[in-house]
Amino acid sequence: MSLAETLIAAKASLDPAPWWKGAAIYQIYPRSFADSNGDGIGDLAGITAHLDHVASLGVDCVWISPFFTSPQRDFGYDVADYRGIDPIFGTLADFDAMVARAHALGLKLIIDQVYSHSSDQHPWFAASRAHHSGDHADWYVWADAKLDGSPPNNWQSVFGGPSWTWDARRGQYYFHNFLPEQPDLNVHNPAVQDALLDVARFWLERGVDGFRIDAINFAMHDPAMTDNPPALPGGKRTRPFDFQQHLHNQSHPDIVDFLERLRTVLDEFPGAFALAEVGGELALSEMHEFTKGKRRLDSAYGFDFLYANELTPALVAKAASSWPDGPGVGWPSWAFENHDAPRAVSRWAAAEHHQAFARMKLLLLASMRGTIILYQGEELGLTQVEVPFNQLKDPEAIANWPQTLSRDGVRTPMPWCSNKENLGFSKGLPWLPVGAEHAALAVDWQEQDPSSILAATRVVLSLRRRRAALRWGAIKIVEAGEQLLIFNRIHGDERLRCSFNLSPTSITWSPAGTTIACANEIRSEALGPYGAVIEEV
Repeated sequence: MSLAETLIAAKASLDPAPWWKGAAIYQIYPRSFADSNGDGIGDLAGITAHLDHVASLGVDCVWISPFFTSPQRDFGYDVADYRGIDPIFGTLADFDAMVARAHALGLKLIIDQVYSHSSDQHPWFAASRAHHSGDHADWYVWADAKLDGSPPNNWQSVFGGPSWTWDARRGQYYFHNFLPEQPDLNVHNPAVQDALLDVARFWLERGVDGFRIDAINFAMHDPAMTDNPPALPGGKRTRPFDFQQHLHNQSHPDIVDFLERLRTVLDEFPGAFALAEVGGELALSEMHEFTKGKRRLDSAYGFDFLYANELTPALVAKAASSWPDGPGVGWPSWAFENHDAPRAVSRWAAAEHHQAFARMKLLLLASMRGTIILYQGEELGLTQVEVPFNQLKDPEAIANWPQTLSRDGVRTPMPWCSNKENLGFSKGLPWLPVGAEHAALAVDWQEQDPSSILAATRVVLSLRRRRAALRWGAIKIVEAGEQLLIFNRIHGDERLRCSFNLSPTSITWSPAGTTIACANEIRSEALGPYGAVIEEV
């Protein structure tokens, strides 16, 4: 029996819970995963060719970031055709082949849906900007100028500058929370909702197992166009967006009604899963609203860890405690890395501790109550790449240089072969430079080393699959001090104690039971630097 077949059999033996509950999801950023045709840009055929690697990790699901037809101003999050495949990624036939291969390997497959905005190249926007009346006139958010010609209100965009751009053809301003090339859809409009739900049904009928929904709390604005109040004192401010409380440009309560309509469509396809991305100061309350009960979304994740400058026991304890196990409370998802956030090992540990930290971090992620998300390369312990200014592609990084989230540095090509050109990603010039440190972390190199981060990832994910307490159990925080984090995971008669040293120095610690997994140095009286242990108690 092959490794993939063994993993499929192991999944079939699990308790009859929804497949996504406690699942491990692997995020693929298509531009940077694998290039099959030598143009320097990853594509769907490249993904399909490497799905065996993904399945071998022991994950349950693959999330594919946008591959839709797009002018690529925000690299696919500016959609010009919600049903089309951009030629740089392939064809619908390539997509169908990818879905079929994923399913053959026992993997679920979910894709992004971008409902808050489209590209300005979308035919809907072309029709909307052409006339004040007509079928698409109010499919986007339009407003007249003030008497002095200035924008309708003070709203600021995430990527810098006002959220309003003047359109001479229509003689009005249009609203965009992100780039001017990403006009906001008027999701208050039932016709827009109908069109988006038709898009969802199109992909579900094509075989996807659900969606990750991008920036869903930006999907509706205050129709009264009320000015946002100034931000409260404190906090880092690098963009005009940071100077406001975002009470009116996003987070309208009617978003929930739309999500309930989406749930109805999802329920037409048994097992379909919906995961929301929610950011901002009100993220926790919005995530709870979006996942409350059974008529909304299944799960949500925020930026608790993605933008955190350090990983502390208090941060983990606060995040875990924010999702109590109670009636009507939704199910959380967690990510330490993704395409929008710098690599966690580079954010949270000094270079000399990267390997040890990566092992501890993987065990911690696998111990969290919720669904967990690994970003491509996280199973290799990839570090953040410093991309020079003259090679940056990310519009946010360019606009806010040098104060940047460095999204390009986490989007660099996946290293497959240490001794091949461009580390096996492409035979052509990659769209972003490969990481200088990544040859030593390449997949082929780590495959030969039973003590590698890659090997540790497989062990950790196998443990999570086999232990019901880790996958579905309740969590109880025992200690969250300056360095030491201890919590229990409990499911039925199974009780596991998870202990983590989140620091580069040894700490006093006492064992409580039988060790079933560990990372780095563990002694009877201490946890070494970034030491971690799971015990059966």
